[in-house]
Amino acid sequence: MPVSKPKTAKKTVSPQARLAKLGLHTDMDLVLHLPMRYEDETQIVTIREACLHGGESSQVEGVVVKNEIAYKPRRQLLVHIADETGDLQLRFMNFYGSQVKQLAEGTRVRARGELKHGFFGAEMVHPTYKVVNEGAPLPTSLTPVYPAGEGLSQPVLRRAIGDAMKRVDWTDTLPAELIDSMRLTNFEPAVKLLHSPPQQVDEHALADRSHPAWVRMKFDELLAQQLSLKRAQRARRAKGAAALKVVGDLSARFEAALPFKLTGAQQRVLNEIRADLRHPYPMQRLLQGDVGSGKTVVSALAATQAIDSGFQAALMAPTEILADQHFRKIAAWLEPLGVKVAWLTGSLKKKDKLAATALIESGEAQLVIGTHALIQDGVNFANLGLVIVDEQHRFGVGQRLTLRNKGNEGAIPHQLMMSATPIPRTLAMTYYADLEVSVIDELPPGRSPIVTRAVDQNRRDEVIARVHAAALEGRQIYWVCPLIEESEALQLQTATDTHALLAEALPDLNVGLVHGRLKPAEKQEVMDAFSAGQMHVLVATTVIEVGVDVPNASLMVIEHAERFGLSQLHQLRGRVGRGSAASVCLLLYQSPLGGVARQRLMTMRETTDGFEIARRDLEIRGPGEFLGARQSGQAMLRFADLETDGWLVDQARDVAHELLHTPEKAATVEAHLARWLGGREEFLKV
Repeated sequence: MPVSKPKTAKKTVSPQARLAKLGLHTDMDLVLHLPMRYEDETQIVTIREACLHGGESSQVEGVVVKNEIAYKPRRQLLVHIADETGDLQLRFMNFYGSQVKQLAEGTRVRARGELKHGFFGAEMVHPTYKVVNEGAPLPTSLTPVYPAGEGLSQPVLRRAIGDAMKRVDWTDTLPAELIDSMRLTNFEPAVKLLHSPPQQVDEHALADRSHPAWVRMKFDELLAQQLSLKRAQRARRAKGAAALKVVGDLSARFEAALPFKLTGAQQRVLNEIRADLRHPYPMQRLLQGDVGSGKTVVSALAATQAIDSGFQAALMAPTEILADQHFRKIAAWLEPLGVKVAWLTGSLKKKDKLAATALIESGEAQLVIGTHALIQDGVNFANLGLVIVDEQHRFGVGQRLTLRNKGNEGAIPHQLMMSATPIPRTLAMTYYADLEVSVIDELPPGRSPIVTRAVDQNRRDEVIARVHAAALEGRQIYWVCPLIEESEALQLQTATDTHALLAEALPDLNVGLVHGRLKPAEKQEVMDAFSAGQMHVLVATTVIEVGVDVPNASLMVIEHAERFGLSQLHQLRGRVGRGSAASVCLLLYQSPLGGVARQRLMTMRETTDGFEIARRDLEIRGPGEFLGARQSGQAMLRFADLETDGWLVDQARDVAHELLHTPEKAATVEAHLARWLGGREEFLKV
């Protein structure tokens, strides 16, 4: 007879553990865990009044007259309450056995929710409720509703926060003269008002966070971030780096050999980078430039300064296609000038990888270009002086830090990060406050403007006809798809299907296919054929998003454009318009469009300005998604909104600068950072 296994006791999780999961470890963490909204439980209306204002949220009180569990159309608890003016049904789809007993007939209940008139009369679905005695006093302030995790009820959170408020040190971290000059609310009354707003408070100002109490919280949060990042910048500068002082023969010969003249913007940012590289502390500069603005040549010129000064440079890109584009372009520029350029990616054969790492370790390779393979344990540089990270937001904090640590002991290499995703000013000032920022805000001459059109999928045949006409005129075409193979969930037209469809519809054209699952050699073979003009149409997934440069490609079709983010659409569109021919981008969409998708497509039609697109993208997505991998481990802003609180960012930056440069304010800085960041400040220093 089989022995039954003993039942394992269900593991209980303490309230402290649940609070810790939310990041609430200290009393001050709890005090700064501010409400996300408020409920007005300060007044009760009769059931009749609530019924007259259906669709609005209201609070009623009544006695349970009937309590039953129904099983059709699904299991649910139905509780009927009544007062002297009428009755109302409370409906619970998810409920516990204890609730059935708690809401027994004869129980007096206070319920709050949105009243709806359903098939069985007036009802509230999943209202908040409490069992009360007749004549129980009403709250005198709005009831806070806090962000909560699994197993943490609002009463538990309120109790924990209330207890913490009795224990914390309320000393204001900001000097009195600063509070007065900025007309800020003092810390203690601001926090207490937000946790327990009086009845007469301006509810609208509380809800949209424009109330002076919220302004104080936002300012304190932004100031802590600015102080931390600026202090991290100062700490980096205290570390040594090789001063790359020589802009010598190689730099001069390279610039002279270029078949084009640098734009004014390229020359300006190059001068900024060159000045930074001469310092004996590590450069930490972000180079921004819209797609096609010429960041690659600026980074190559920075690399020649490192080489002229006797050091190695490394360029790391997030994908093999992008790394390969950089390698081909930069090697073609520098190898004729005698520079040894090494290539290192994960897909190299073991023999080739060993040869490349030997060149790097010996110092014979003066410039190394590759992917994440550059940060592997077996890769050791002889004397790395400059690290260039392209599309830096695609790398995690740890990955960029590992490459930076490849420098010689005691010296950190200079770091140049590049991004073709322009970062709105307020975002740069907050999340990139520790970096110097250079912007190439001018496109090279001769680039053709790109016309963008949104086209319904129903007109696919017209689009195919347009592709055919463009190919017959000698132009090349990208056709971009979001998926490689069929997904039942999304049911999108796939790259493989589209390739087959176009090859059949356009038998006189050479239609190629490239996607992320091809072997690197196969991928490169297709890209080479397209670059050489041997292929009319290239069907691709987003592997061609960045770095691909084919001047003859002047038409792009983006399939299911409504599924892409704004930044990605802008990057993809940047693959055309690189030659002198008029270029067109067609955004094929599946109707009906949702609100966000409609906003994105409208933005793409209205502007080609990367900074304006980035600003709108930030509006739609918020900073967390927008920044991507850069935020690994970094605490996001909880209270400040970069779209509406830009004016506070400016003030916080100026105050941070003043505090950090006034030695007698050191204690103020420490106290403010301890209150707002606690032990989390290290996350901001990468």
